[in-house]
Amino acid sequence: MDELRTTLKKRPIVYVTRDIERALGFLPSDGYFVISNRTSYAEKILTKHPNNVVLIDRVDSGMLDTHELLSTSEVATTISKHAAHVMVFKNTSAIETICKERGWSLLNPKAALAEMIENKITQVAWLGKLKKFLPPHRITTGKDCVWSNTPFIVQYAHAHTGEGTILVNNNETAENIRETFPHREVRITDFVDGPVFTSNNIVTEEEVLLGNVSYQITGLSPFTENKFSTIGNDWNFATRTLSPTQKSEIEKMVREIGKRMRDDGWKGLFGVDVILDSKTGKIYLIEINARQPASTTYESQLQKKSNPFSISVFEAHLASLLGLSTFNLQPSTILDGAQIIARHTNAHIDTGGLATKLRQMNLTVIEYENNAHNADALRIQSGHSLIENVNILNDTGKQIASILNPHGN
Repeated sequence: MDELRTTLKKRPIVYVTRDIERALGFLPSDGYFVISNRTSYAEKILTKHPNNVVLIDRVDSGMLDTHELLSTSEVATTISKHAAHVMVFKNTSAIETICKERGWSLLNPKAALAEMIENKITQVAWLGKLKKFLPPHRITTGKDCVWSNTPFIVQYAHAHTGEGTILVNNNETAENIRETFPHREVRITDFVDGPVFTSNNIVTEEEVLLGNVSYQITGLSPFTENKFSTIGNDWNFATRTLSPTQKSEIEKMVREIGKRMRDDGWKGLFGVDVILDSKTGKIYLIEINARQPASTTYESQLQKKSNPFSISVFEAHLASLLGLSTFNLQPSTILDGAQIIARHTNAHIDTGGLATKLRQMNLTVIEYENNAHNADALRIQSGHSLIENVNILNDTGKQIASILNPHGN
């Protein structure tokens, strides 16, 4: 997109992020700078783009979060040197405060708006008439979680990669919620059994641009121990699984949600997660990510590999935040590709040794330097599908799983 590159030279952006992978949907270049923590992977990116990447040495407590990176002298120097706008993965009130105090122009939409949209409690009121897309639900408190022989889902205000989502399918689980957080607000939703799909989309001043729908890989062992934990995406499986009618339903839902967000001043990327009811074939909304979704980078890389002259979802994100016209543009379609994340489980992962074996399969592997339980250990990317059927790996996926857990326990 020539207009984007030309604009960046005049109005530079500094993307400040804890994890450098999040910023790589667009390669560091004239007018686009990236500041992140120093890791072995980040140093490889620095080697390729020495004039546009700045790495910050980590402290004893580990990698710096975005608001901590923004407080470093290196960030201030880079922003001042290039008279640049600031961009982050996900805006927060702390980030807004730092930028305001330093007089920096932050491009991301307001943190309060993102909070209202993502919060499982306030989201229902914000959706208004669009709450029709949700499964049957109600807002109540923990003390009202009563088991009546029908499974249901309990969600607290915030849930990260499934950690705030609880399946209640027995009296013991319901009783635990009642006793632990009796007065905390929760959203109780009818349990819907079926695969989850996600799409990364962009709100612009003129329209809502749709990205590609991917199957959301969730809860597979040995990649994670949490059955609700999102661990990857498979674009090919979504393409061959969803019917034309279901794809149209998702598109209609995304456009209406995007228009609602635009009315409230949103610009740039947002994600929509839906579930396909395996019994009825109906599509339900289950989550809105009011931020750049984590799968954006790899989707954008697949798009540029498929069609170098088309616009990617990340490029459309940048264009929207800069106020550029995207009229008559549409992010390119991708028909294949997948990524899956291995998290640190009780069986600790030796990232270095496993990454070497996985790369011998012609896979791209990103190693994370965080040993905390359930933290990302490896991001494994393939140009082809890894999923055979819902919750079932294909031969390549099984080979990856066997490398991660050779004893199958």
